[in-house]
Formats: sequence, C-alpha cells, structure tokens
Amino acid sequence: MKFAVQEDKVPGSSLPDKLRRLETYGYDGIELWGRDGLRESIGSIDDWLSTSKVKISTICSGYSGDLLAADRESRERAILGIEERLGWASQLGAVGLITVPTFGGPKLSDLSPLFPSMKELETRLLVEEVKRLSKSAEDKGAYLILEPINRYETHFMNRLEQAVAICREIGSEKVAVMADYFHMNIEESKIEESIGQFSDFIVHLHLADSNRVQPGYGHTDFSSLAVLERKGFKHYGALECSILGNPETELPRTLAYLKKHL
Repeated sequence: MKFAVQEDKVPGSSLPDKLRRLETYGYDGIELWGRDGLRESIGSIDDWLSTSKVKISTICSGYSGDLLAADRESRERAILGIEERLGWASQLGAVGLITVPTFGGPKLSDLSPLFPSMKELETRLLVEEVKRLSKSAEDKGAYLILEPINRYETHFMNRLEQAVAICREIGSEKVAVMADYFHMNIEESKIEESIGQFSDFIVHLHLADSNRVQPGYGHTDFSSLAVLERKGFKHYGALECSILGNPETELPRTLAYLKKHL
C-alpha cells in the first residue's frame, strides 16, 4: 500500500514545493483537485514529476454539473467534465478520477408507477451514464472511481455495497470504488468486514479519523488496512482530513501511525 495527501493539506507555496516536502516526509503520492485550472498545468506537472519520487495518486472531482440532476444539460456537463478529467488522470499516471454521483437530496421527478421508487429511477439513470463513462475510462486507461459518502451529504450512495452493485452491473475493469474511512465510520456496520468483502473493487482510500482530522486523533480503528495489505492492495490511501497541529510534524507522524497498522 502507498500513502498520499490531498494537495491542500500539504504546506508549500507551489506544487513542486509540496512534492519535495512529501518526499521528505516519506509519502508516495499527492491527490490533486480536478479544478478547471489543472487543464493548463498538465505539461508542467509532468515535468515536475519526472524529478520526483512522489507521484499523482488520484484526481478528486472538480467538474461541474450533477450526474443525477433533473436537467439533461447539467448531467451532460458532468459527463463531459468527468471524461476530460479521466484524460488528465491518464496523462499524469494517476489511478483515476474520484466521482460522487450526486450531493444532497433527489432532483428528479417522481415517475411512479413506471419506476416503483426514486432510488430505482436514479440507479437506472446512473447505470446508463456510467456505461458511457466506462468506455472513456477504458480508452484512457484510468479508473472511474465511485465514492460512497454519508447520509448527511447525499441520499443516494452511502455504503460500499451500493457502489459495488453499480460496478457489477457495468462489468468494466475500469469502474471501481473507493473506501473513505470518515464516511464508513458513519455508514458501515463493520468497516473491516466491508473492506474484506469488497476489496476486489477498491482501488483507492480516503483516510480520516472519526472526527475528520488526521488518523490517530479519533476513535476509528485503522487495523482494517492490514486486510487490504494482505490481499495485495497496491494503490494509495490518501489523507483527506483537517490537520491538527503543525503539518511539518503531523504529516510524518501520521504516516508512521498508518504504517503501524499494515
């Protein structure tokens, strides 16, 4: 297992500076936000990576629109934004793009009795969209990574099993799942069992303690990392959390803490 940090959690005035610091701390990767400004930086980032041991782990969201929006224009905007960022991930050698299908409550109209429930309607729509996106992911060689998040942030996809069900229906090697420890702490009955059951679909982790600060400052048990390690997990776990204290001290300490659980 390799470890990374989201770019905004790393001290430094520029990406090359952040890469140097992460290398000093002992991390393997950095997770980039997929904001539009990244488009103009791809070439420069490629140059910086050529002299760094730290690589791009993943690109996190950053596109506009909503895959489960009521209006087609918003859905199409999300699809095109995701396809573009899958290309960026491929160019930068990242595992893939992290995608949350929708935030908040339902946006679609109730179409019962044609669809018995709103969830069925949303699921059918998402499956068709992900089928299209899977072809782009396969062509570009980067994963489309579905992220379940907790019930207070979305009504739709909260647990690993729900994301895995989409993956199974699509049947593409490039549609996968990420496991976020903060969200799992809320939604999964037993994190270790869920990780073990769905490990074949997991290609990325977000690491945060129960209080959404760095691991070691809450009550989450990170021993489940060893489950993935035993199964040969070769991808990244990235810190997505607030950093209590001085990052120069805390980021190396957190890395040592996580490695103790492998």
